[in-house]
Amino acid sequence: MTGADDDADGVAQAPRIPGPRRSADDHADLTGRPEPEESVEPVAEPDVPVLSHGVLKSLLGAWALSACSAGETAAVEAHLTECGPCADEALRLRDAVALLHRDRDLDLDPLLRSRVLENCLGRRPARIPIPGWVTPYDAETARLDALLRDIGESEWHAPVRLKWYEEDRQVRRKATVAGVIGHLFAVDGLVAGALGLDDPLGAGTPELSPSERTEAFWSGLERPPGRALREPWRDQSHALIRTVSFAGRGVADLTVTYKDFALPLRDSLLERAFECWLHADDIAHAVAYPYDPPCGPHLHEMIDLATRLLPAALAGRRRSGLAAPARQLVAAGAPGRSLHLEVEGAGGGHWYIALDSPAAVGDPDQAVAQVAMEGVEFCQLVAGRVSPEEAAAGQDGDREAIRDVLAAAASLSRL
Repeated sequence: MTGADDDADGVAQAPRIPGPRRSADDHADLTGRPEPEESVEPVAEPDVPVLSHGVLKSLLGAWALSACSAGETAAVEAHLTECGPCADEALRLRDAVALLHRDRDLDLDPLLRSRVLENCLGRRPARIPIPGWVTPYDAETARLDALLRDIGESEWHAPVRLKWYEEDRQVRRKATVAGVIGHLFAVDGLVAGALGLDDPLGAGTPELSPSERTEAFWSGLERPPGRALREPWRDQSHALIRTVSFAGRGVADLTVTYKDFALPLRDSLLERAFECWLHADDIAHAVAYPYDPPCGPHLHEMIDLATRLLPAALAGRRRSGLAAPARQLVAAGAPGRSLHLEVEGAGGGHWYIALDSPAAVGDPDQAVAQVAMEGVEFCQLVAGRVSPEEAAAGQDGDREAIRDVLAAAASLSRL
């Protein structure tokens, strides 16, 4: 580098900093053939403006970014051959600009499409969105449908062993993959009927329990069911989701009757999502297909529904002599003796189950027992896939209360 002179502008003699040059590949012929003579047209020289040192110094950033006009570029580069400080600054700026550009390949980002769609939907959401309480049912039916698309024709007749609890013992029933879809189709018809949609068992069907509807549907088939059941089942699930989405906010409290009990539509679709997942898992085991549990938020909602049903199930078992009598009756809505259920893993949390009355409120201060379980394991217990004796990983406190609650959880299962 040359030193600076003593003039007012600190002008120094510096080497000229050339602009970017063409690559050799841009003009070299690598074939060895003689290059044809090209006619070169004269290029007009740009008009070089006369600018002060301050203005030229302010243009260094734009020059480094190649954002100057042709005349400004010529003026800046001429100035850099005379001004040492500006030449040093120009070199630093050009090096900095080089750091701003990363090497990139020409392949499109595989996530580009999903990001574009997400951005579009975020800016302009669906005109009729699916209510949040319907999303577990929407997700589980879609996941099961994806599984059904992947299996072969012969696998629709693969044996599936269904299990649930009745009268404190595990009951087993043989079915096929197609038979399980027929079961879901028939029981989802309870929700369809509550919404005024067509019943898959036909108009005028008397009130039947889920198990009775399944048996009636199976017996009405002329031949063993196969892949043909997938389309009507999926069409019905789409119709349920579409009808609820257009119906508005009040539809969530509509009552769905299961003959022996009833649920509001909000909880009924959550219960159907739960059963869809469990039977999809049964099918996946039958055809040796990997299948994951629901996502954490949906699994949490399913566990929460089961815990809300437990006090009534416990009271029903008590009336039948299958559970210990109540020890401490309290007024409706008052806190009472409770069992602390701690569910670990995805979808987990803490619940307090009222022990003596379904109208009581679970209270941490009156917890007399604690049970710790993993989320999927608790759902397997509620579905009757495991026995109460096999289920609880950790137990502490009143053994009678623990036994009654675990048995009540298994009693929630059915075909």
